[in-house]
Amino acid sequence: MTAYQSQLDDKTRRLRALLAPFAAPEAEIFPSPPEGYRMRAEFRVWHDGDNCHFAMTGADGKPLRIDTFPPAHAAINRLMPRVITALHDRPALRHRLFQAEFQTTQAGETMLSLIYHRPLDDAWQEAAEALAAERGVHLIGRARREKRIIGQDHITETFCVGGRDYHYRQYENSFSQPNATVCQHMLDWATAQAGSRADLLELYCGNGNFTLPLAARYRRVLATEVSKNGIRALRANLAENGIENIAVARLSAEELGEALRGVRPFRRLQQDGIDLATYDFDTVFVDPPRAGIDAATLALIARYPRILYISCNPETLADNLHTLSQTHRIRACALFDQFPFTPHIESGVVLVRK
Repeated sequence: MTAYQSQLDDKTRRLRALLAPFAAPEAEIFPSPPEGYRMRAEFRVWHDGDNCHFAMTGADGKPLRIDTFPPAHAAINRLMPRVITALHDRPALRHRLFQAEFQTTQAGETMLSLIYHRPLDDAWQEAAEALAAERGVHLIGRARREKRIIGQDHITETFCVGGRDYHYRQYENSFSQPNATVCQHMLDWATAQAGSRADLLELYCGNGNFTLPLAARYRRVLATEVSKNGIRALRANLAENGIENIAVARLSAEELGEALRGVRPFRRLQQDGIDLATYDFDTVFVDPPRAGIDAATLALIARYPRILYISCNPETLADNLHTLSQTHRIRACALFDQFPFTPHIESGVVLVRK
């Protein structure tokens, strides 16, 4: 048995045990490539006189030199030594640099962020423009209260779901799925589990990772997100893909519950022309943070016949299921190995009303 398969089997057993009290069916397992799966990587920059190298914090708390990073996509590994060479050759880029962040797409479009403990000047600008041109990357310099963009501050990832390509802007310093191969599995699985042609309510929608392909399976979608960066990316992605049956509301889950119950009106809904009374929600889709879903939001989503729940923390998922299992049963579940060789588990469950 390979080391990868062994760790995946451990995760499978752990998820099975957490879902056992809820009579869950056997989970579908979606593995990751054991290497080259990470589309993002962040490194400290460790200085030794005029030399520098990338580093991460080791188990002993000390910096561990990183020359190659096998978990990262090949485009990141190709770029890493070239960036180090540029830092050695151009002191204006190296001076008081403390962190480097790489982000790429499956097609190799790459964005490099360099983060400093000093203001950025004209010498930095000239050196950074040269590096960006030589390596064909978008380059962002960040310092306190300062951000300089060479090229653009986003890259565009593409996933094919249901025979259609969906294009996603992934903005610098904003969340996106880190493992593209497994993200493709997640999108395929979620759309395959979609319900009827009624309306979909989505909470915690982020940049619309799931929203865009799910919209093809429903009459209309109301997608909610509290993050301004998430809303910005989602609106850009809707325009990029020409999708017109998704309405976007910048509301927290708690605020949405108040709006649906008629506790108080929200000017944001009125400004966007959203009339909640016209929706016929058949399904609610949730992809909450690691803390899971609060009690008020659980009560809200339990009102709907079908719940698609993507979880980044199986313990909080199990805790939420103690509540949801009072009204719903698990019809399908899945494990998505987003982070190989770590204890982290991404999972999904489909719940239908009893």
